[in-house]
Amino acid sequence: MSTVTAIVDLDIEGPTISRHLYGHFAEHLGRCIYGGFWVGEDSTIPNEGGIRLDVVQALRALNIPNLRWPGGCFADEYHWKDGIGPRDRRPRMVNTHWGDVEENNHFGTHEFMALCELLGTEPYISGNVGSGTVQEMSEWVEYLTRDGDSPMARLRRANGRDQPWHVKFWGIGNETWGCGGNMRAEYSADLARQYATYCRDHGDNKLYRIASGAAGDDYKWTRTLMEQINCFGCVATPRTFFQAISVHHYTMTGTWESKGSATGFDTEGYYRTMASAQQIDRILTGHSTVMDIYDPGRKVGLVLDEWGTWWDVEPGTNPGFLFQQNTMRDALVASTHFDIFHKHAARLYMANIAQTVNVLQAMILTDGDALVVTPTYHVFEMNKGHQDATSLAVHLRTEDARRRVGDAELDTLSASASIKDGAVLISVSNLDAEEPVEVTLDLRGGAVGEPTARLLTADRLQVHNSPDSPEAVVPRPFDGVKPTGQGLVVTLPPHSFVTVQAPVARAH
Repeated sequence: MSTVTAIVDLDIEGPTISRHLYGHFAEHLGRCIYGGFWVGEDSTIPNEGGIRLDVVQALRALNIPNLRWPGGCFADEYHWKDGIGPRDRRPRMVNTHWGDVEENNHFGTHEFMALCELLGTEPYISGNVGSGTVQEMSEWVEYLTRDGDSPMARLRRANGRDQPWHVKFWGIGNETWGCGGNMRAEYSADLARQYATYCRDHGDNKLYRIASGAAGDDYKWTRTLMEQINCFGCVATPRTFFQAISVHHYTMTGTWESKGSATGFDTEGYYRTMASAQQIDRILTGHSTVMDIYDPGRKVGLVLDEWGTWWDVEPGTNPGFLFQQNTMRDALVASTHFDIFHKHAARLYMANIAQTVNVLQAMILTDGDALVVTPTYHVFEMNKGHQDATSLAVHLRTEDARRRVGDAELDTLSASASIKDGAVLISVSNLDAEEPVEVTLDLRGGAVGEPTARLLTADRLQVHNSPDSPEAVVPRPFDGVKPTGQGLVVTLPPHSFVTVQAPVARAH
């Protein structure tokens, strides 16, 4: 058994962990919207206005802070006016990106806003830059957010909504380097300035405009965007064309054509996955460093609005629907990401896992009227206390918890901590597939009271939840936490995730 010391200064506060780091993503892709969130008012599955209520109930338990819609690649072929008005009069469309299937546009702007209200979450709308127009996106902002008498406000009222909604988050395109138009960075940056200019603040609705940013470690793309709002090394406040830039990164271990099975992997494949997951630290550091040159005051946010694992689809399913299972391995990818997100809280403002229901690393899987929550769902639930908490730096001595994975060095212990409402929450992941680890939590600058802990693990990394076995991977109370003179000692089983919460009396 390896041993690790984690030093946490309870009285030295870091930046706030934005609740929006726990954001979600719902694209018109596979069964995420139709059959996931939306079943229609005539369905025998309990619903409100066509929105599936068991999905809503499950997500409300996570306190999800925002929901990104309608894409993804789909956003840049979506024309919002096709999704308003009486449903039986809405034109059909072909989803050319995902399965080449026809959609009836029954789930549109009003349905999405109703979903957000049921979830108690903030909408994040991704606008169409790839095949749309500046006017189209400008009018969508007006339709949703403008009060008084204007063409789009009148149209909204004609469709049954008198008062405007509050919609803060707007994406200026999606993956303009790829499915959103195959653009050069310079051209995309010019469009970001143009579109952002005409996405206006109406009344007290202040927009947070997110420019379509880089894929992975394309730091040149980030530099090109930042050059639009400030000069190299200038200390002046950046111009406010947009308030944030995005980046996308997925955890994969195979090739694009053969990504590997979500459930049929061996220990070596698991370790390669975890080494890939930890690359997000390097990627976020790189983009943050570039942004610091142009924005040393960190006024512009970094938004990782697509992240998660990407495996081959489950056998027998539509390859364009991206339906994959979700195992204990995926849960540890999520827990590791959150530790890294917390580390970058000074610059990283939002992150959105891909995706919420039935697609990629989903929270929820549905099959007819059956619903199961995934191991990844439980990581979000166990970690929700970090939302809007004050981050605490965790200094790890991991010499005994490290292994070589190909050309990479993998730390097999991951941790983060925060404090809120007089209590500390510490999240710890043992990424070792086969060996337990003893972690000494050296808690300084305060005294902790009686801790409570929860454990998420399974007897095998490949275990997942299903309608026949919905609780194969669920969190359970954990008694492996013992007080010591230094703080606490936690003994984690192999491939496990633990959260420890305790009241704190700070030293004076």
